[in-house]
Amino acid sequence: MGGALVTTLGALLYPAMLRLQKINSAPERVIATPATGPLTEADRDFVVEVRAAGLWEYPVGQTALRKGTTKAVKTAGKHLIDGDASLDAASRTVAGQLDITMPNQPSPQQQSFVAKLNADSGKQFDTDMATLLRATNGRILSTIASVRTTTKNTLVRALADRANGIVLDHITVLENTGLVDFGQALFQETTAPTLPAQDVTPPPPAATQPQVVLTPPANSTLSPSPSAG
Repeated sequence: MGGALVTTLGALLYPAMLRLQKINSAPERVIATPATGPLTEADRDFVVEVRAAGLWEYPVGQTALRKGTTKAVKTAGKHLIDGDASLDAASRTVAGQLDITMPNQPSPQQQSFVAKLNADSGKQFDTDMATLLRATNGRILSTIASVRTTTKNTLVRALADRANGIVLDHITVLENTGLVDFGQALFQETTAPTLPAQDVTPPPPAATQPQVVLTPPANSTLSPSPSAG
């Protein structure tokens, strides 16, 4: 494949407007036809969304280890770090095989989540972290179900399978903190976003910027990313 074609494909396969909260309504337009099956806009957006989610959840997990006031909150932080590092590796592998350009930063909205939790302390941090992450993981679980049942691409299907188990684990450990405000979490999960598209879209990486890698913990309990056929 020539350099010009690679550049064109890479530009095509980075979303100009990623509707993270509305991915289920993304057009099913086929944007590439690799050997692993047709790739749609929804498939591409899902791969990018998995990456973006890890880019903000992983540092929140690290913050939970430092600032969490209960064992359950610190346990949730460990699971976030472990799971998001695993999904980051899997999503980057899939992106490389499908020529999808991946972000190096989360969306502005996701960056605001991190800033808010960094400003919290004590029990306020514990409660806000548990509720916010429960809402965002609940939202992406719905996305996983939609992509898993509609994609015709085997790599995207395998990523959805892996994400499903890890996101369910995150939801479980967050609920086990006993601190989730379920009314607030459900409101955040189901309310349509009012932010402009650029606030919910991760910025494309700078051409000279090395790819950010989320390092798995030394005591990771998750196996390496499986390859999909």
